Amino acid sequence: MKHITLTVVLSALTLISCSKDVRVNSPDGSLSLKVYVQDPCGTLQFDLSKDGKGVIHAQQLGLTTAQATWKDSLRLRSKGKTNSLTEEYTMTTGKRLICSNTANTRDITVTNQSGDVLKVEFRLFNDGLAFRYELPEGKGTVTSELTSYSVPDGVGRWIQTYHQDGYEDFYPYVTDGHAQGRWKKTNKWGYPALVEPSEGLFTLITEADITRDHCGSYLDNEADSCLYRVVMADDSISYSQGWKSPWRVLISGSLDTIVESTLVTDVSEPCTIEDTSWIKPGPAAWIYWAFNHGSSDFKTVCEYIDLAAEMGWPYDLIDAEWDTMSGGGDILDALKYAESKGVKPMIWYNSSTNWINGAPTPHYRLNTQESREKEYTWLNDNGVAGIKVDFFHGDNAADMNYYLDLMEDAARHHLLINFHGATLPRGWQRTYPHLMTMEAVYGAEWYNNLPILTEAAACHNATLPFTRNVVGSMDYTPGTFSDSQHPHITSDCHELALPILFESGIQHMPDRPSTYLALPEEVRTLLATLPTAWDDTRFIAGYPGENAVLARKSGDKWYIAGINGTDNRITMNISLDRLKKFGLSAHNATIFTDTDSG
Repeated sequence: MKHITLTVVLSALTLISCSKDVRVNSPDGSLSLKVYVQDPCGTLQFDLSKDGKGVIHAQQLGLTTAQATWKDSLRLRSKGKTNSLTEEYTMTTGKRLICSNTANTRDITVTNQSGDVLKVEFRLFNDGLAFRYELPEGKGTVTSELTSYSVPDGVGRWIQTYHQDGYEDFYPYVTDGHAQGRWKKTNKWGYPALVEPSEGLFTLITEADITRDHCGSYLDNEADSCLYRVVMADDSISYSQGWKSPWRVLISGSLDTIVESTLVTDVSEPCTIEDTSWIKPGPAAWIYWAFNHGSSDFKTVCEYIDLAAEMGWPYDLIDAEWDTMSGGGDILDALKYAESKGVKPMIWYNSSTNWINGAPTPHYRLNTQESREKEYTWLNDNGVAGIKVDFFHGDNAADMNYYLDLMEDAARHHLLINFHGATLPRGWQRTYPHLMTMEAVYGAEWYNNLPILTEAAACHNATLPFTRNVVGSMDYTPGTFSDSQHPHITSDCHELALPILFESGIQHMPDRPSTYLALPEEVRTLLATLPTAWDDTRFIAGYPGENAVLARKSGDKWYIAGINGTDNRITMNISLDRLKKFGLSAHNATIFTDTDSG
């Protein structure tokens, strides 16, 4: 009898030690996740597949802290049960105002040779995977993350090099892990990264839900060009009551899945503002593109306020150097003039964390809670609707805390926010719905700075709907029909399509008043009535860098915009049948096309 009992126990132990994988399927069954400990090294890995085809392989999962390391010789301690998650929430910006998602979730814990426990939480949605690490209650210091994604040579990818004070580069198509674009000598890569592991099947790599005292991260492939490791922007992060990493997000599927996904906000913290009725998206007249120092001249500022009033745009952005305004009036005079015209002004600030000496002013108005309270109160008293904060330092925890401070205090004062020269959207627009937009893009402003965008714009613009704009509102400042310091060679209809193709809660319209007011009446009418908050967004056709056609819905109207990213004339036959299941019925259409001369 004792022998039989012993045999049963040994059999059970054998089953536990051999069962080294955990499997989860998405609610619709199209995505499959396999998490396992790889022998003989004992590293934690996973494979994600779509309809049986691999979309991403994580060569390693794990963490190092000052107290413990989960790198190799790991064991699965517990696998948890698969649970379902269903959620619906409302946005003020983004691809759609009402978002819903379903996921199957599963938590695992692994132990190292010392018995230290690390928890990994997985959420598998129909459009991708999100996972994060969790350490138990107590104090400690996280020193590195070991997550590494395998992208072999030969696999196509669109990825920008990383510079922590901006995210302003191109997404060139490459098939290996070596640097391209403006910055040659680097192994650092910024989110989001789009890869195509097999024809027509894509994965977009990014992160979401950066909370207080957490830093952002980037990808590094210095050790192995085919392995992209997640690297924290800070050397270490200390915690006192347990710790959770940001979500690692992998949006996976066809291009319609990539473009339409809301996974970044799906896994972010819910809205912190009970009453959002004061938050109103809309277009804004913007002075800087045509007149870099125009906000220091009262007369020029008033011309842009007049433009906003004439076009029916609710906002006008008064940019850098407004604190030195002269030429017939100062900032208070300009704010009063905007009020008289029924235009809501927004004004610019230097974050005073990065470029300070020799940089545009005002400086140091928002860096402490006391100074913010004083400035935000002044803004309220003078009818300012929101702020644009520029020139941020990077992705470290101190910077992330500053962003959160700016947003949390602005919410109490009912001020809209635009972050410029800033980090990448990581889901904050769900948590803080008054965050209207963020730059983090090589946008039309660069026509001011270098001649590079002139030749690159068409291809670059046709890449952004599949990369940068997937993860959040994008302050590209589209719609340039004339020239800035450096010319644009995209066609007029290309430029007209961009404010629809590119989503931004506040769409800053950059061209001169004389240019907009001279446009054909039908074009002016479109720009005057252009929504910037959408009920739905759907992918119609396209391929990164070649062309892009998207449809966005506002009320009962669909706005369909398409651009050519190549140097050659192309003809596309597109079907709108897919839109029928999203509410498109029999319809009349107003169509804008270029003439033969562009």
